[in-house]
Amino acid sequence: MKKSWLWIPSLYFAEGLPYVIVMSVAVIMFKRLGISNTDIALYTSWLYIPWVIKPLWSPIVDIFKTKRWWILITQIIIGAGLAGIVLTLPGPNPFRYSLAFLWLLAFSSATHDIAIDGFYMLALDKKEQAYYIGIRNTFYRLSTIGGQGLLVMLAGLWEISYGASSPAEIAVPKAWSNAFYVSAIIFGLFFIYHNFMLPHPPSDKKISGSSLSKTFLESFGDFFRKKQLLSTLAFILLYRFAESQLAKLASPFLLDAREKGGLGLDTLDVGFIYGTMGIIALTAGGIIGGVLIARNGLKYWVGWMAIAMNLPNLVYLYMAYARPENMALISSCVAFEQFGYGFGFTSLIYYMIQFSEGKYQTAHYALCTGFMAFGMMLPGMISGWIQEHIGYQHFFIWIMLCTIPSFITVAHVQKQLKTTEASKPD
Repeated sequence: MKKSWLWIPSLYFAEGLPYVIVMSVAVIMFKRLGISNTDIALYTSWLYIPWVIKPLWSPIVDIFKTKRWWILITQIIIGAGLAGIVLTLPGPNPFRYSLAFLWLLAFSSATHDIAIDGFYMLALDKKEQAYYIGIRNTFYRLSTIGGQGLLVMLAGLWEISYGASSPAEIAVPKAWSNAFYVSAIIFGLFFIYHNFMLPHPPSDKKISGSSLSKTFLESFGDFFRKKQLLSTLAFILLYRFAESQLAKLASPFLLDAREKGGLGLDTLDVGFIYGTMGIIALTAGGIIGGVLIARNGLKYWVGWMAIAMNLPNLVYLYMAYARPENMALISSCVAFEQFGYGFGFTSLIYYMIQFSEGKYQTAHYALCTGFMAFGMMLPGMISGWIQEHIGYQHFFIWIMLCTIPSFITVAHVQKQLKTTEASKPD
């Protein structure tokens, strides 16, 4: 078991980092490059597609080669994609070409996820899997600090350094190119390290394509025959309807100039806010949410968690009107919203685990996460266009109206849980 410490923390840090870069860091980078909120929200939301359709190509990882091989090859591709962004940012059309490499990152990162989660189950027995579950989740969370925090702060420091002697149109691309250069080196080191440290489990071997295809079709059909499927899908798709739009515009709001309705923070400030207080609050909310569900059950907490997920969005409405300049106050507002998100998101994860129980639990959970990503993608795509047409103040009012579908679906889920949890023995 001790040897597992040599690869589990680094592997799950490596799993989380490209996702954070694609979904969060790219938004901040494009905003600093002067891209409109409409284009940022639209094109970065499209990047959810690999995670939406991930369950459909996961059998390929089982049929061809081993999970270990897929982990290593995707880490090479991720490193190459990051290096591609390094080369494109200082040149012409940085948005178009860096977006192409972000697509490469997204597909390779989603495949990387499939291989890592499969490898984890093959390399460890049931006792070890339970023992390391908290470790893997912790280091996945730490990757958010590394990406949305430290990486963004590095870019911010370089922006200040280069900005002292160069105009912004030169300093900003150069600063972000350097930041992605660091991340590319990190992934090169991950590949070298994991090539030596990952074990070779005897069970890590390719599976017969015919038997796998049959199993996949059976699991797919079984999923769509589950009871309460429509209310479940509505809950998965709409529970984060407001958050899916807020997530795309929160950082641009903090970065936009005050005359444009934003708070006028610099890159370093935003990296510090999200990479320190934000992630600490998010993690704390998730941990507390898990403890409370374990103590009282999801039926008791799902309503409260829906409130925690949605009502803290009011802090952005407050900031849009009050326009605070105090960093401590702004950081506290963001931390409060992130805590509520972490606390509320726990109910969705636990519900999907419960709904997936059965013979094909792994496949059904993958399908649930695919629908969850789809629910984040579509609203996020139009959020930038909405904001640019109505302004930040009215946009955050819109966000509060968008919490209504979440509460409606939660009411249906509560009725469903009263039936299912009441039928289970204590």
